[in-house]
Amino acid sequence: MAGETIFQHWIVTQFVLPFILIWTIVFAILRKTKILGENQQVDSLVAFVIGFIFISVLQPKEIVSNMVLFLTVALIVMFVGLLLWGFVSGKSMGSDILSANWAKWVAGIVIVVAVIIALVYSAGIDNALISLLFQQSWSGTFWTNAAFIVVVAAALALVLRGGGD
Repeated sequence: MAGETIFQHWIVTQFVLPFILIWTIVFAILRKTKILGENQQVDSLVAFVIGFIFISVLQPKEIVSNMVLFLTVALIVMFVGLLLWGFVSGKSMGSDILSANWAKWVAGIVIVVAVIIALVYSAGIDNALISLLFQQSWSGTFWTNAAFIVVVAAALALVLRGGGD
């Protein structure tokens, strides 16, 4: 089994990294707003004290830790979606080769579905989700009716849209 690195040690994860995060954010806010004046040492000292108060209490530290983890996962998911859009369009979001509006919608929906499926699979909840949706006593009837409704709605949309000629 792999050994523990210095960044996985409980002192670093529970005290050092949260302190550096809070100190940096508070210091940047104090420098930008200049609430305490122009003195950089005063801003640093106030940020230092707020950082130490922050790491001494468990609940705020846990909240910030969970929010940072959520932010990290959300940024990676958005990056993957935008990367897939870049592969499909070939250019930036403003000028792409998907000139038809319906093609953009189809590509966007396919990318969103693909990212959601990848997220569910990578989170390890796919077996429970598949069991919930497809292996219940009601699921066969539900999915048959859902497919029927989608086909009827698509047919109605085509008939109503093509009524001009």
